[in-house]
Amino acid sequence: MPKVGMEPLRRRALIDATISAIGERGSLDVTMSEIAGRAGVSSALAHHYFGAKDELLLATMRHILAELTADMRRALRSASTARERVSAVVAVNFSDAQFQPETIAAWLAFYVEAQKSAALRRLLKVYARRLHSNLLSGLTGILPRSEADRVAEATAALIDGLYIRRALKDGVPNAATAIALIEDYLETKLSRRSAQ
Repeated sequence: MPKVGMEPLRRRALIDATISAIGERGSLDVTMSEIAGRAGVSSALAHHYFGAKDELLLATMRHILAELTADMRRALRSASTARERVSAVVAVNFSDAQFQPETIAAWLAFYVEAQKSAALRRLLKVYARRLHSNLLSGLTGILPRSEADRVAEATAALIDGLYIRRALKDGVPNAATAIALIEDYLETKLSRRSAQ
């Protein structure tokens, strides 16, 4: 007889094990059996909860996005100015909770897999729209809309690019340096506007 209340805990353990396995392997080339072993459950139970591996990968991506969204909402609630909102978006993407080697590797693997998987591509589009919208929530209070759109797009590209460089273990070595680099870009764009 199954233990009552264990399903959410086991699902979360399988998702955490998926992130860990992808992080260690650097790709989605992991088996349900390997993931289940890391989670301390049987392969049959993993299949019971998620069906195929693709469903577990999709649930893992949803989990990563949900955590990012929750962190972002908390950060944006505490920002009191438009400029603080922009900085909060940048900081959350490089926070200790988000900028972990396993999570970074998972993001890179999901980007690669999204080229073949319509479901993952949809999730990445949701992420991109949210990132752009969150950046605009501050930038439109500082810049005209068309300029705010361009700066938001460039800032998002910097965030994604720094994740890729970190996943490849090349370039920016830590979150503080990544944040400083993006803030330098933002200051350059925003100071030009105030000088006009």
